[in-house]
Amino acid sequence: MMEGRLDVRKTYKLFIGGAFPRSESGRTYAVTDAKGRFLANASLASRKDARDAVLAARAAQGGWWSATAYNRGQILYRIAEMMEGRRAQFEDEIERAEGVSTRRAVAQVDACIDRWVWYAGWSDKIAQVLGSSNPVAGPYFNFSVPEPTGVVAAIAPQRPSLLGLVSVVAPIIVSGNTCVVIASAECPLPAITLAEVLATSDLPGGVVNVLTGAPGEIGPWLASHADVNALDLTGVVDDGVATEMAVAAAETITRVLPPPASPPDWSADPGLGRIRAFVETTTVWHPQGV
Repeated sequence: MMEGRLDVRKTYKLFIGGAFPRSESGRTYAVTDAKGRFLANASLASRKDARDAVLAARAAQGGWWSATAYNRGQILYRIAEMMEGRRAQFEDEIERAEGVSTRRAVAQVDACIDRWVWYAGWSDKIAQVLGSSNPVAGPYFNFSVPEPTGVVAAIAPQRPSLLGLVSVVAPIIVSGNTCVVIASAECPLPAITLAEVLATSDLPGGVVNVLTGAPGEIGPWLASHADVNALDLTGVVDDGVATEMAVAAAETITRVLPPPASPPDWSADPGLGRIRAFVETTTVWHPQGV
């Protein structure tokens, strides 16, 4: 048996368009555990990486929207199944990166899996709950139908690194949107492991794109991108960055979900608020048959 083996230090890549490219800048940063010990290197995404991610999300949006709600629900459920199979890795990464107990790491992974299942169950019920058949004066049917906003850029919370990410991404994509998300800069490893799950699930490439790095650097470029239709600032903790991104988004009339006034309870029932935030209501008139 060999003794004194060197550590194989891993450099995690970005997740764009269903593939794992390095940052075009070649930059990385060291990820450490709660005690400051080295865990891995993560890619430091650049403006070009953000543009590539938006391009991939836009290319995937039409096909994802045109899929049936039932099919989208099946895919979200498949993600939950695959996370279940890799739960030990997720638990280990959360425990080391966040410095929490094994019990709390297990609880976070449980909540993430349950959250995918919860949103999977809502996929084919969104139209019935958020849509309506409206009474009108005249021989017409009038329907209000929820439709996806399009490409949504999101900033995931720093902690809980995995549950916060899932709680932001799942309600965005369940209705047919595609997503570019900036993962927790402090604890990015669970996000990239989730990306590996997404890449080997039935989720089409480009529906979810995961960037790692500094939200203050990447976020404003996403906010000002003309092909981003909505912006989720849930994970932004710097008021200056939030303001900069909101101002940039206003120039392209991009919908903005502002940061919460207080940290959300991610373990609570999520409700439909985050789904509702990223759908548009289309009203359709149709003449009644004779």
